[in-house]
Amino acid sequence: MVELNQWHRGRLIDHIQLVVRDLEASRRFYGAVLEVLGVPLVAGEGYFYADELFVSPGEPLTGRAHIAFQAPDHETVQHFYAAALAAGGRDNGAPGLRSYHPGYYAAFVLDPEGNNIEAVCHGPATRSAPSVVLTDAS
Repeated sequence: MVELNQWHRGRLIDHIQLVVRDLEASRRFYGAVLEVLGVPLVAGEGYFYADELFVSPGEPLTGRAHIAFQAPDHETVQHFYAAALAAGGRDNGAPGLRSYHPGYYAAFVLDPEGNNIEAVCHGPATRSAPSVVLTDAS
């Protein structure tokens, strides 16, 4: 269980917010794909978030965003793709190597709002830490 007074951050992105029409459909979709990636989803009253991703309903709709999630290996990319399709996502590129650079292995799906969501593995790597953990000092 994630403590509500902790936030995990990577190095480059502070957060990405998606404004969606159907919060419940988006929660099911992101809950399924983030579970495969080992990132817990936290639901609140009228929103949910997972690390740097924040999703809420409203206008104007963000739509057509591209978000790439990190995956540790090819198998996780494949599980992400399967979970996304099972949770209401639509195919936008089955798992496989891409020509972006050597070793770029990814899958692409469209979430319930039409945003392009990717899981990518750049090849074997060692992390200095799983994530940066910020804790509320108050």
